[in-house]
Amino acid sequence: MSIYRSVRAVTGASGDSPVDWDAVIDAACEAVDPGEFDVSAAEQEGYRTDVRDARDRVRTVTGLSFDLPERVEIMNRHHWLEANVGTFERVLGPIETQASQLAGVARVLNTGSMAFALGFLSKHVLGQYDPLLLAEGEPHALYFVQPNIVRVADVLDVPYPRFRRWIAFHEVAHAAEFGAAPWLPDHLETAMQEAVEDLTAGRIDRESLGQLDTTMTAVEGYAELVMDRAFDEEYDDLRAKLERRRQGRGPVEQLIRRLLGLSVKRRQYERGKEFFETVADMRDIETAGRVWESPETLPTDQELDDPEAWVRRVA
Repeated sequence: MSIYRSVRAVTGASGDSPVDWDAVIDAACEAVDPGEFDVSAAEQEGYRTDVRDARDRVRTVTGLSFDLPERVEIMNRHHWLEANVGTFERVLGPIETQASQLAGVARVLNTGSMAFALGFLSKHVLGQYDPLLLAEGEPHALYFVQPNIVRVADVLDVPYPRFRRWIAFHEVAHAAEFGAAPWLPDHLETAMQEAVEDLTAGRIDRESLGQLDTTMTAVEGYAELVMDRAFDEEYDDLRAKLERRRQGRGPVEQLIRRLLGLSVKRRQYERGKEFFETVADMRDIETAGRVWESPETLPTDQELDDPEAWVRRVA
């Protein structure tokens, strides 16, 4: 880990593309401590057990039929960076069309911005089921960033195995919704790439961005509902401690999170969860799961604030 080598990787960005992705990964890895990564065979089996138990509970509670991802990978922060840089490069591909118009200084700034963003995320991601990994035939996997899970469990003063299990339930809940909606990964990636293309062309299509936000609100909210109703232990204290930790973040971290869109993600959790909890209380969790039947059964932005309207339309 060396800030000097990180800066040197950024300033040495080269090539014809607007972002030197090799320099991004080099700079991010130099700036971020990979974290302790000594996972025993017993702990690996603990992860696998948590994931299997979560699968069985989520299937029972939701009635959804889905398979687990082919791989369950326990990672350090550098592993996470290496696994995700290709996804970012693919989604941001449309800006490659502007490469010939970019000066070297712009490439350095773009590369540095991406390295900073990925480095920050790598220190905060706990688990990941990334739907974009399913696109273009990519094998899908569940990721668990071990050093971050251990650190947050310690900060929250909760038993590590219990916190690890809670994270596993959340990621398996995501696997369930995407398994129930095979159309969803391409739907999301297409929407993201269209948004990038519009921005590259100097346009902001608020309708398309709104639809993308609505879809992600459904994705995050449903996972929150399923996680809470499927988890086989008490969790109120975990929720309360996590909320206090969020509120206690310093101003610099709060600013960085807003710039990276993480505050939007939090709003998606809250708004989506309230929608699905209302639907599940009005009917049942199986009705809430009908959202994944097709793109047409996704809630509209207006329906997110009026779950009864969605129930009348769909159920």
